[in-house]
Amino acid sequence: MELTEQYILPVSREHAWEALRDTAVLRTIIPGCESIEADGENAYIVSMLAAVGPVKAHFKGRMSLTDRDPPTSYPVVFEGQGGVAGFAKGSAAVTLEADGESSTKLSYTAHAQVGGKLAQIGSRLVDGAARKVAGEFFKRFTAQMTGEAGAGTGAGAESTDESEASAQPGEAADEAPADKGHKSWKAWISKS
Repeated sequence: MELTEQYILPVSREHAWEALRDTAVLRTIIPGCESIEADGENAYIVSMLAAVGPVKAHFKGRMSLTDRDPPTSYPVVFEGQGGVAGFAKGSAAVTLEADGESSTKLSYTAHAQVGGKLAQIGSRLVDGAARKVAGEFFKRFTAQMTGEAGAGTGAGAESTDESEASAQPGEAADEAPADKGHKSWKAWISKS
């Protein structure tokens, strides 16, 4: 799989460089990230929940930044295991280019290999999931850097349960509308 993308970040190149190396920032903006910890110089241990089509798994892996050229570029090498779901490994070349005084053009090209169930579901689904995760990552990054509220930047902000996602604001899960012809259990108890 190869993925090439460009994004305009609403911060200076130096600010983007520092934020993309801050584990507290990364933990909140990487979709599905459960933890990220330093593991030596410019290396990190990452644990995350990922879903690719019908395959959902907890992945644990290592990411390292090599041959850094602050604040211009850094290659990323990564590998992760997801148990029976399979594995992913690869690299990405990331470059940061000033785009005016207060914005940065981030470009990257990522190469990855997947194995196990991930490889069985097809490259189109894997590519689509990778693009979706990258898009959400940069959406959260922008929200984090601009201080936008409600942009889904919290660690648990992404709902994976459709019933939770369809609940109205302020509506608890046990108060969700019941099937036609059936009242909620609270209504039934109050009439007893």
